[in-house]
Amino acid sequence: MNPALTQIGAQMSNLTGVRAIMKDIIETLRAGAGQQFINLSAGNPLILPEVEQLWRDCTAQLLASSEYGEVVCRYGSSQGYAPLVEAIANDFNKRYGLNLTERNILITPGSQTLYFYAANTFGGYTSSGKLKQIVLPLSPDYTGYGGICLVPKALIAYKPTLDIDVAAHRFKYRPDFSQVSITENTGCVIFSRPCNPTGNVLTDDEVKKIAALAAPYNVPVLIDSAYGLPFPALNFTDMTPVFGDNILHCMSLSKAGLPGERIGIAIGDEKWIEVLECFQANISLHSSRYGQAITALAINSGALVEISKTVIRPFYRNKFAVLETNLEQAMPKNLPWFLHRGEGAIFAWLWLEDLPISDWEFYQRLKQVGVIIVPGNTFFPGLEEEWAHKHQCFRISLTGSDEEIATAMKRLAKVAEEAYQRAVVSAE
Repeated sequence: MNPALTQIGAQMSNLTGVRAIMKDIIETLRAGAGQQFINLSAGNPLILPEVEQLWRDCTAQLLASSEYGEVVCRYGSSQGYAPLVEAIANDFNKRYGLNLTERNILITPGSQTLYFYAANTFGGYTSSGKLKQIVLPLSPDYTGYGGICLVPKALIAYKPTLDIDVAAHRFKYRPDFSQVSITENTGCVIFSRPCNPTGNVLTDDEVKKIAALAAPYNVPVLIDSAYGLPFPALNFTDMTPVFGDNILHCMSLSKAGLPGERIGIAIGDEKWIEVLECFQANISLHSSRYGQAITALAINSGALVEISKTVIRPFYRNKFAVLETNLEQAMPKNLPWFLHRGEGAIFAWLWLEDLPISDWEFYQRLKQVGVIIVPGNTFFPGLEEEWAHKHQCFRISLTGSDEEIATAMKRLAKVAEEAYQRAVVSAE
């Protein structure tokens, strides 16, 4: 007999977004019966030897210190491990000319948890029954935003404008400020920069404009910097972190080599931080203190920022270049394919304009030739209106070897060419 679930229980037990696709991928790999797949679906970062060694060294340092017992054998503050909070404040004050105190920083069990706190603190129904919306100003965006709100209809996203370079087969999403609406009915705003899944980086001016739209309504703007500066620094184009009274700068250690430790960081005005800390105290007490302790060591030594710039960023920037080069060589020039400009993150985003089959069917055909990528329709949470573009895009992970990426792009190009040719034949 199935358990009797509440409305929230039923909602939270559903697989949302890309997690539903991952279930199919896992089943495909299990049922492969020896078939070799090039799996370019993963959001898990690769284990880079230099990065792993950094965390080994910090662990050894922690083990040898008198602080070890206090770190792992004691509960801590809901706000975070004090030496890490201090390390972040000192580093950001020096690096960006800020005036942070410990009251401006919150450490959470991963940034996904942070967005759950924020979505349900600022979004949903007020005590008077008014619905406060969670606004995603640029769609597509991180699929995980689709599962964070206990009131799903509070989530709303806006279509972007497409900046298309037809000759170069490139494009870029930009916020459509003629459509984006932030009002007294808005609870909070969230977007990722650099963006998962597209690699898009909103410009400093675009970020400031979004924050300015939200400011009159005292609405917090959460900038998801899981791929941003100063760590893991997975931006391939120049960008500057933007701070402000209504901005929460949100970070993660996951792409800096600690996804297993679940360390999220929020930096912002004390009034926002205090509310989120109270939410955390009620739901999970605090984040892993072991992960926080070794992160403090890595920040204080300067090693985390340095390895982000010299190892993590160049590694994935090169992977994107490998994908870009091989896709250009393999794709027929007459097909309407467009690669999103690679401005950051660990993914490439491909748009096959007027694709005659759905992204799900294209994904299935690619599996038949041993390549797994992620259909793009799961990356439009909150965008309710019909838009053919949602079913013409794909997220391609940069976590394969150079050879795997090159082979996968050749196979993808062939499947794409066949899909368009079949449509032409069928129409004749």
